[in-house]
Amino acid sequence: MTSLADIRSTFLDFYARQGHERVAASPLVPRNDPTLLFTNSGMVQFKNVFTGVEHRPYSRATTSQKCLRAGGKHNDLDNVGYTARHHTFFEMLGNFSFQDYFKEQAIPYAWELLTKDFGLNKEKLLVTVYHTDDEAAEIWKKVAGLPDEKIIRIPTDDNFWMMGPTGPCGPSSEIFYDHGEHIWGGPPGSPEEDGDRFIEIWNLVFMQFEQFEDGTRRPLDAPSIDTGMGLERIGALLQGKHDNYDTDLMRALIEASANATSADPDGPGKVHHRVIADHLRAMSFLIAEGVLPSNEGRGYVLRRIMRRAMRHAHLLGAKDPVMYRLVPALEAEMGAAYPELGQARALITETLKSEEERFRQTLDRGLKLLDDELAGLPEGAELPGEAAFKLYDTYGFPLDLTQDALREKGRSVETAGFDAAMAEQKAKARASWSGSGEAAEEGIWFDLADKHGTTDFLGYDTEVAEGQILALVGDGAAMVDSADQGAEVRVVLNQTPFYAESGGQVGDSGVLNTETGTVTITDCRKLAGVFVHIGRVSEGRVERGQGAELRVDHARRTMIRANHSATHLLNEALRQALGDHVAQRGSLNAPDRLRFDFSHNKALSREEIARIEGEVNEMIRQNSAVETRIMTPDDARGMGAQALFGEKYGDEVRVVSMGLGPTGKGPKGDTYSIELCGGTHVGRTGDIGLFALLSDSASSSGVRRIEALTGEAALAELRRRDMALAEIETALKTGGEDVAARVKALIEERRSLANEVAQLRRELAMSGGGEGTKAREINGVKLVAQVLTGVTGKDLPSIIDGMKGELGSGAVLLIAESGGKAAVAAGVTDDLTARLSAVDLLKTAVAELGGKGGGGRPDLAQGGAASAANAEGAFAAAEKLIGDLA
Repeated sequence: MTSLADIRSTFLDFYARQGHERVAASPLVPRNDPTLLFTNSGMVQFKNVFTGVEHRPYSRATTSQKCLRAGGKHNDLDNVGYTARHHTFFEMLGNFSFQDYFKEQAIPYAWELLTKDFGLNKEKLLVTVYHTDDEAAEIWKKVAGLPDEKIIRIPTDDNFWMMGPTGPCGPSSEIFYDHGEHIWGGPPGSPEEDGDRFIEIWNLVFMQFEQFEDGTRRPLDAPSIDTGMGLERIGALLQGKHDNYDTDLMRALIEASANATSADPDGPGKVHHRVIADHLRAMSFLIAEGVLPSNEGRGYVLRRIMRRAMRHAHLLGAKDPVMYRLVPALEAEMGAAYPELGQARALITETLKSEEERFRQTLDRGLKLLDDELAGLPEGAELPGEAAFKLYDTYGFPLDLTQDALREKGRSVETAGFDAAMAEQKAKARASWSGSGEAAEEGIWFDLADKHGTTDFLGYDTEVAEGQILALVGDGAAMVDSADQGAEVRVVLNQTPFYAESGGQVGDSGVLNTETGTVTITDCRKLAGVFVHIGRVSEGRVERGQGAELRVDHARRTMIRANHSATHLLNEALRQALGDHVAQRGSLNAPDRLRFDFSHNKALSREEIARIEGEVNEMIRQNSAVETRIMTPDDARGMGAQALFGEKYGDEVRVVSMGLGPTGKGPKGDTYSIELCGGTHVGRTGDIGLFALLSDSASSSGVRRIEALTGEAALAELRRRDMALAEIETALKTGGEDVAARVKALIEERRSLANEVAQLRRELAMSGGGEGTKAREINGVKLVAQVLTGVTGKDLPSIIDGMKGELGSGAVLLIAESGGKAAVAAGVTDDLTARLSAVDLLKTAVAELGGKGGGGRPDLAQGGAASAANAEGAFAAAEKLIGDLA
C-alpha cells in the first residue's frame, strides 16, 4: 500500500524533477496575509510573490502545505468526524509558477503525475473548465485525449478563482475521479453533483487577469499557476478507499485513540475516534507554532477544537486525560515531514494534558446542567440562549461545543438569546472599565476590543508579520480614517509581532509599512486586550483598513530578550545565595539594562555578589535550551515555578524553564529556573552572552535593588573596569595581586596622615595659636567664644570636648571658617545643662550669622551659616543669653 508519506514525497519529487524549488510549509498562522485567521491553502505564503510585492530566487515552487479550516469564512469544524472528507487540519500539495510556465505545461504535468507516477486509470478521470476557457479545454483534449463529455464547462465561480475583490484572478480547471456507478452522485454541474461518486482531487488555477474596482479585467503580462491537491483525498484514492479516515495516517491515529480509550475503532464510537484523530493534528500543529488556548482570537479557536476532541474522548468512556498520550503516534506519522512536532513535543504534551485535566473537572457539571435544562423543555425544543450562555460563562463551554452535544440529541440552541446574554456581559464589563479609575479616553480601547476582539500576538516566534489596520487614533483620542506625515498616531491591528509592555518588559519599537506610508513605532502598550502601537507617521500617509507589514527592531528586541532571560537566572541565583525568602518585588527589562527588586533586609556582601554573578554566568555558559510550556498556575507552582511580581495570570500560564541544576524543580528536579512569564526570551541561555552586576542598593524598607547588564553592554562595562584598573596599576607602578594591597596601604597611610593633621589642627585651635584657651565669665558662667581657621566643622565637636575639659565648668561657642561658609558648634559642661542648653546657645549665634536651624543635645549642638562675618555679633548675643539666665 502506498502511504501518505510516500504520496507526499512522490508529488514533491515529481515537481522537483521539473525544476521546481521544494519550499518548506509556511506556518499555520499567516505572516503575510492579515485577512486570514489561519493558512487555508498552499498559495498563502506566495501571495506577495503573485502580486509582485515580493521577489524570490526561483520562478517555480512545490510544497506540501499544512492548512487549517476551523474558523471564519472557511470553517469545517461542525462536519468533522461525520463526513468522509471534512477536516480541520489537512495537507495541500501544490505546484506554482510565478510568471514562468502556464496552461500548456501545467496541464501536461498534472496528467503525467496522475496517470504515470500515481498510476490512476485514465478512464476514471474527468475535468471541469471555466465555460469560456477554450484554451484549457483544447489542451486537455490534446494532452489527455479526453472526449468533450469529460471536459465539462462550468459557468459559475466554482471554476473562476479570485484572490480578492481586486487583483490577480483567473479560470480554474478541476480534476475529478469517478468512483463508479455503485455510488450515488452525478458529475459536476449536474443535479446530483453533491453525491460521492465524482470526487474532486485537484484544482489547477490559471492566474491570467487583473481585476479592477469597476469590475473590468485586463490580461496579465506574465500569467502564473497555482494548484492545490488535498493529500488526504488523493491518499484515499490511491489506497483504494472512499473515506479519508481510512487512509494509513488517519487510521494509525484512530487506532491510537482506540488503544488509549479501550474502545472499538469501528464500533459505536467510530465518530468519536475520527474527531479525535482529526483534531489531534490541528491542536498539535497550532501549539507547536505557539498558539495557546485562550478566550480570544486564534487561541479561542484552538480551545474550541481541544474541548471538542476532549468531549468525544469523554463520550468514549475515558476517565483520565487522553489527548496528550496520542502525541507520540502523531509524531511517528508526521514528524519526519514536519520536525516542529518533535521540537515542540514537551509544549504540546503539557498543553494538552493541562487543558484536558482542567476541562474534565467541569465537564460533568456542565453536562449535568445541560441535561437539567433539557429535562424541563418540550420534546425537540431549542435550548434557551441564556442556558447556553451560562454553560459558556460558568463552565467554559464554547457555544459550538453545546451545539455539538445537542446535535446528538436532535436539538439546537436559540442563538439570539445567547447573543443577547453575551452583549449584556460585555456591557457590564464596559461599565466596570469606565469605573476603574482609568483615564476617560481609554474607554476607546474597550470599544475597539468589543468591536474587533483582542489583538493576536505573533511575537513569540517572529519579529516580522503582516496585519490589518483596524483603527487609527490621533490627538485627543479621536478616531481618524487616515494620518499624514508628521502626525502622532496610535495604531490598532488585528495581529502583531510587537510585544506590549507588561511583566516588567518594555514595549517593542520598530516600523509599520503600508503601500502609502510608514509609521515609526516607538512603543507598544496593551489596553483592554488591544495592542496599541504608538508612533509617528514618518513618511507618506496611512489609512484605516490598509494591510501593513510590521517589523520589530531586531537589535533592540534581542537585547530586551537577553535581559529578560538573565532576570530569571538572577532571581534563582539570589534564592540560591541568600535563601528562599527572596521574592521578586519589581523588575525592568529594557534594551540597555535590567533592574530587579527583591525582598532582602541588608546589603549584599562582596562574596555574595561574586557568587550570584558567577552562578548566572555559569548558567549562560551551559547554553541550555530555554523551554516554554503551558499549564495551570497550580501545576506550575507545584513544579517549583516562581510567579513574577505584579503579573496577572489566567487559567493557563506560560512556564519558562532554563538552566540545569540540583534545585529540585521541574519534572526531574534538575531544572535551574522555572517561572510563570508571558515575556519574550532567548532560545538558549548562551544567547545572553555575559552578565555583569552593576550595583546593589536599597529600594525601600526590606527591599533591595540590583542593576545589571548583559551581552555587549556587560562586555563594555568589564572593559571599562579593566581600563580603570590598568590606569591604577600604571599610577602605582605595580600590578596583579599587589594592586589591592598597595591601594589598601595607601588608604591606611592617608587615613593616618589625615588623623595627624586633624589632631594638629585641634591642638592649634585649642591653644589659640599658642595663646591658650581664653574664657570670659558672665553671670557666673565661663564662656570661651572663638573664630577658628584651618579646621572643619567635623573637627569642632572634639575641640569643644577638649576645651570643656580644660574649663571644668563653662560653655564653649566656636565658629570655623571653611570654603567661604561658617560651621558653628556650642558645648556646655554637664553641671550647667540644667541652666543653659547648648542648643539654645547655638541657635542664638546662628541667627546672628544669618543662618537657620541647627540642633543637637543640651551638652553639644552644631549648625551652620553662610558666613562668619558677624562673628562678634554672634558672640555678643551669646553673652546676652548667658547674662539673662536666672
